[in-house]
Amino acid sequence: MDKFKVIIVEDVKLELKGTEEIFRNEIPQAEIIGTAMNEADFWSLIQQDVPDMVLLDLGLGGSTTAGVDICRSIRKKYPSVHVLIFTGEILNERLWVDVLDAGADGIILKSGELLTNWDVLSVMNGKRMVFNQPILEKILLRFRESVINETKRQEAFIDYEIDEFDERLLRHLALGYTKEMITSLRGMPFGIKSLEKRQNDLVSRLFGSNERSGINATRLVTRALELRILDIDNLEPDDE
Repeated sequence: MDKFKVIIVEDVKLELKGTEEIFRNEIPQAEIIGTAMNEADFWSLIQQDVPDMVLLDLGLGGSTTAGVDICRSIRKKYPSVHVLIFTGEILNERLWVDVLDAGADGIILKSGELLTNWDVLSVMNGKRMVFNQPILEKILLRFRESVINETKRQEAFIDYEIDEFDERLLRHLALGYTKEMITSLRGMPFGIKSLEKRQNDLVSRLFGSNERSGINATRLVTRALELRILDIDNLEPDDE
């Protein structure tokens, strides 16, 4: 591959120096045209000389969103520039999703193997979703959990005879909707009294005969979550 230009954005001086060494020793095709330890310095650099790639840390200045915002702005202002995330944010999986949505080409966790020639060249060759081993392990773990949870959810639907309207009622109760609001949902054929009857019927199905006294909507929703009828990570209202 021909030479390509890189800007490194990293706010920890020791890690910045180490990353520069990786490029010099392991990625000879890369020419580091500048380094920045904060957002202002980065924008000043890129306005002087547009790189082919930005290696971007997510947690600049202690902010967990600065890197996402920078990535989104790069993709908007310089759409041909590749963005590879190099971060220590191992626990914040939501942040990974946000930065991928913002247009990042990949994420490399600092806690795994060092940044490799393969990682960088893969991005420069146009590959998307470039991850190193710790990220892949997390993705596979999440996928496995998702499959298991969905299987248990489907089993619960069968065991407790949950239909579409039961699920919609429970889900919207979990989201704080009143029964009056639920009656207004698109395709919901029931009035308030019918929903109350359906709620009481759900109580009789989800609780034992000696547990049913005094069950309110909150306890019913909690039970639905415990039985995996509802997935707390996917509680979204119906589309309007």
